[in-house]
Amino acid sequence: MDFQEFLKIVPKLIAAELPATQSHLKMAPLERLNDLKNQFRDNYNPRTAAVLMLCYPKNGTTHLVLIVRNSYKGVHSAQIAFPGGKYENEDIDFASTALRETYEEVGVDPHKVALIRPFTQVYIPPSNFMVYPYLGMCKEEITFIPDPSEVAGIIELPIATFLSDTIIIEKELQTSYANSIKVPAFEIENHIVWGATAMMLSELKDVLALTSVS
Repeated sequence: MDFQEFLKIVPKLIAAELPATQSHLKMAPLERLNDLKNQFRDNYNPRTAAVLMLCYPKNGTTHLVLIVRNSYKGVHSAQIAFPGGKYENEDIDFASTALRETYEEVGVDPHKVALIRPFTQVYIPPSNFMVYPYLGMCKEEITFIPDPSEVAGIIELPIATFLSDTIIIEKELQTSYANSIKVPAFEIENHIVWGATAMMLSELKDVLALTSVS
């Protein structure tokens, strides 16, 4: 997608009705379905985090950035994710969290990011986090500066590739809660993107597809 075309659909993105769980379910492992249906129960008392779904131009076309997390002893080790992280007390709101964490992880100046809108939050049972995604954009090309203590790599995904259904697969994986399960996933540059990030990507994909043709 040409970046000028993306700019033209921003008002539609702001106005679009979010498909929420309808999109999340497409990329949710079967074991997560009950959690999805009950994710707004008060007794979960989850920790909170926010991520930034950042679109930007590269060689004139619209891209979306993802990160490869470092390997560590934890449930999200080496996974593909959006830039983002845990809400801190100094953050004004979840949007501030997303911007701060994006700056810390990949070096994008918050003042260069225009927030477009929030998307639907996703509950992550293994880590007991409720994650709040925000769609944002930079109008200029970006030179990413990944923090080596947190980020192993950067994935710059063309939106045109993202909108193709050819990247949607089913993959058998070992997870923190099952030895071997089949999960819906995105295959992006030989990386398997599944779980919460895939669910957030699914909602973004549906909204982009809808606004691009309407």
